[in-house]
Amino acid sequence: MTVPGSGTTDDTPVVIAARRTPIGTAGGALRAMTVDALAAPVLAALAGALGGPVDDVLLGNVFGPGGNPARVAALAAGLGDEVPGMTVDRQCASGLAAILTAAAGIRAGDGIGYLAGGAESPSTAPTRTWADGTVYTRAPFAPAGDPDPDMGPAADDVATRAGLTRTRLDAFAARSHARAVDAQRAGRFDDELVPVDGVGGLLTADERPRDRFTADRLARFRPAFTPDGVHTAANSCGVNDGAAAVALVPEWRRRELGVPGLALVSAATRGCPPADLGLGAVPALATLRDRPMAPDAVEFTEAFAGQALACLDAAGIDEHLAGPDGGAIALGHPWGASGAVLVVRLFHRLVVQGRGETGIAALSSGGGLGVATSWRVVR
Repeated sequence: MTVPGSGTTDDTPVVIAARRTPIGTAGGALRAMTVDALAAPVLAALAGALGGPVDDVLLGNVFGPGGNPARVAALAAGLGDEVPGMTVDRQCASGLAAILTAAAGIRAGDGIGYLAGGAESPSTAPTRTWADGTVYTRAPFAPAGDPDPDMGPAADDVATRAGLTRTRLDAFAARSHARAVDAQRAGRFDDELVPVDGVGGLLTADERPRDRFTADRLARFRPAFTPDGVHTAANSCGVNDGAAAVALVPEWRRRELGVPGLALVSAATRGCPPADLGLGAVPALATLRDRPMAPDAVEFTEAFAGQALACLDAAGIDEHLAGPDGGAIALGHPWGASGAVLVVRLFHRLVVQGRGETGIAALSSGGGLGVATSWRVVR
């Protein structure tokens, strides 16, 4: 049944709660917490919002130890032996892909209460080796012999081909930090954060945002990936620990519970050549059905300033609209969780804080992948 005036149907997936840990710098305050230990308190904080049983837990993860961390985290959260779990790997888009997988379960009628998101702990990730003992930092994104650039050089290439200047990238990064610092000071992150026991005590705020990170100061940083490249350690994301998740129910259940929510209007997952790593969001955004012409908020994972700007430009999205409270350059990029962080941010901005009605969450992912989603507030 279509719900009059809302553009939704009874089986439309709706986020009714969204939480995350503070995002830690790898080797920092969360360095002793494994993937499941990061995710468990977030799941525990969300479970009560469903008003009934948890049908499944789906978590994105990229560099964990294996063994289905989603199931381990569900058990650690005290959700019960009967609650299953599934771990999703779509690289940087894993957290958003996990949410979309849960949404598909709702539309199919498989369940009415899901917890979905992602978690990442580079600090505790195991060392990886090939059979000959060679240590490697990432798996291949393409078959042997095909172009398979590393992310940093690929971001420099994307920025060069898009005609983006170092000055514009540094200004974008400085704005991300300034917005995140302002949001921290104003308390706009407070309601979404689940404090966790870190090294040295309870971590209650994101570690990475930097005050006084002006464009002039960022201009002093040297290229990080290629000799004449435009990306530096300051206009690129960090390596980070963290977890984020949302509680999803069908629209009819949301109305029954009597709570506001963020309804999934449409979603698209697309691919592009692995050699164009970082541009996968462009075809995903282009094919997104019912995309709002003037969204009130856009959350886009800023893996690299040039990569994000190239995607936003190609999609016709004003760069100033993206990351209204800062993005991954300032907050950090815990790979498997980052896609879920986007939805947590949208939920709290639009639903909790009431600053708009429509939003887009999108990102590019390793291997030439992209995921884009469109959302609308329902009350």
